[in-house]
Amino acid sequence: MTTLPRPATSLTADDARRIALRAQGFLGAPDRRAGVRGVLRHLGAVQLDTISVLARSHELVPYARLGAVGLRTVESAYWKAPSLGAPSGQPHAFEYWSHAACILPVEEWPHFAFRRRAYRDRPHWNHELPDGTYDQVVKQLRAEGPLTATELGGAKKTDDWWDWSGTKVAVERALMYGEVVCVERRGWKRVYDLAERAIPDTLLHDELSDTECVRRLVRLAGEALGVGTRADIADYHRLRGEQVEAVIADSGLVPVEVEGWGRPAWADPAALATPPRGRHRTTLLSPFDSLVWERARTERIFGFAHRLEAYVPKQKRVHGYFAMPVLAGGRLVGRVDPAREGQTLVAKQVTLDGPKAVPAIAQALIEAATWVNCADVRVERVEAAELREPLVRELARALA
Repeated sequence: MTTLPRPATSLTADDARRIALRAQGFLGAPDRRAGVRGVLRHLGAVQLDTISVLARSHELVPYARLGAVGLRTVESAYWKAPSLGAPSGQPHAFEYWSHAACILPVEEWPHFAFRRRAYRDRPHWNHELPDGTYDQVVKQLRAEGPLTATELGGAKKTDDWWDWSGTKVAVERALMYGEVVCVERRGWKRVYDLAERAIPDTLLHDELSDTECVRRLVRLAGEALGVGTRADIADYHRLRGEQVEAVIADSGLVPVEVEGWGRPAWADPAALATPPRGRHRTTLLSPFDSLVWERARTERIFGFAHRLEAYVPKQKRVHGYFAMPVLAGGRLVGRVDPAREGQTLVAKQVTLDGPKAVPAIAQALIEAATWVNCADVRVERVEAAELREPLVRELARALA
């Protein structure tokens, strides 16, 4: 049995909550000069998802921290080369498997060598790879430059989403091996290029050992979370518990005790150095935002049980298809299931944590509507029916 180190300090539950909020970019003034790239660098991973209601999740993440940043600005910040220090054509980020399919800072390419090696050693795959297809895909990318799977020869054999063509199987296999990189999304299709062209020469290597890679990702996860249990830290980049256990003692994180958590925790020492103070952000959150993407942690820190219901049968949904938690005053005060109808943002279903949450929900809805170029907000169902009229009045007052 592993002997746990003595905690360096004890934190109250509120201390831990504020540390987590600051670490995730929701407490204190945002670094607007660093912009979207700064958000990506700070978080270490931004999850991608196909669902688009107000916007796609990777666009909602910087919006939640920075406010009304343009969607074109977001895409350009992720995928276009930085103005300084990178050769023309090399992106600021790459897409790979982290917490899920994520946009990752290009500087972290060497630290996913352990995962690329694991994929290369993988004995079984869900899709068979036709002979010669892998080499043909690499040859075509080398000759023609960045291409989608369709441009490479077709993504699917049939209309079924899972029925990949041999070309798609090959290029995805090359992506996991690290010979190919997704350098942008075009109409939600991955655009593939050779890693030798897309990744700067200084980063294009698999020289780090598995231990070095995992240690780095554990440290990054601890910094992005501020404070977390081993399970929280492992979940951030989807590491195994034993991988975290093997390196956490020399990761640079420090052991702490958090009131009410009932399990060992680790913190970024920089997060402990100064009290977390500043202005709280009020915003709608993507269900895939790293502040809330791990349900057990969200419930432990915020007392807020949340489940994405997009994949739940409609008749079994409680809060709606894409219910978005609402953050205000450093707490989760409700949720909104949004939609867009022309220039109207529709709050199809709203849940509020009591009357005091009404102004915050209204503010979050109006800011989101402005961001997606909606001129009006319409409220349909409010879970506590008596709060519907106060919310409608608050929206009307703010929009007047």
